[in-house]
Amino acid sequence: MFAARKAYAVPRNACVAAAAGTQTLIQWIPHLAPPGPVAILAPTYAEHETAWRRAGRETIAVSNIADVPAHARNVVVVNPNNPDGRIIGSHSLEQLAARLDSRGGWLIVDEAFADVDPAISVVGMSDERPAVILRSFGKFYGLAGVRLGFAVGRRDIVERIAASVGPWPVSGPALHIGTAALRDEQWAADTRAKLVRKAQDLDRVLVAAGLRIVGGTSLFRLAACSDAVALHAQLARRHVWCRRFDWSGEYLRFGLASNDGLDRLATALRLIE
Repeated sequence: MFAARKAYAVPRNACVAAAAGTQTLIQWIPHLAPPGPVAILAPTYAEHETAWRRAGRETIAVSNIADVPAHARNVVVVNPNNPDGRIIGSHSLEQLAARLDSRGGWLIVDEAFADVDPAISVVGMSDERPAVILRSFGKFYGLAGVRLGFAVGRRDIVERIAASVGPWPVSGPALHIGTAALRDEQWAADTRAKLVRKAQDLDRVLVAAGLRIVGGTSLFRLAACSDAVALHAQLARRHVWCRRFDWSGEYLRFGLASNDGLDRLATALRLIE
């Protein structure tokens, strides 16, 4: 756990709980958070709303944190957001956490993609405010199968989460791999620079094919086109997979690819009528 504390710059008085991926934490938190409705900054990763609804909670979709209603006791923010890469500044999130503190609620900040830029993180407020910061190991390190994630927050909050996921929530191999990776600061710095270059390469391929880049992070790009559903199907027939969304017929999300993968994407886009 020391490696995670150092890698994520966790304050001394905050606590860290490990789990078998942040999806496990996403599913547990609605059962542990203070009672009352939850506002979710949307559109975003759909599993947050699904988990709260399954826990019997009222969910309220808001497009801006200024729109969080007074009766929402808990709030979920994915930062950077998936899929558009939207970033909410730390000052705004700290103010929101203070408001929720006065209501006896929690702020859940899903920082699954924050490893690309550590300055985005609001872990620094986790020792004082009722904020649960979720960190995902697999996305930045490209090792989703390891199943490792962390919840960072005040002792009283994190101890409840840790008790719920049980005494042995993560496998020995996952702990060994995670410790080694989180301690490799030079690899992380080099990878951040490499991801920026790869994202720029992906942008060039998408723009050349007539798509418009509308958001994303250096791990994925969100592109707009006239008919995302049709383009998604045509790419899939050419063995190129991207993500489409039920809430929009305009957007597709593309993950970064190897050089060969990028060439295949470029070729597939050229062949589409």
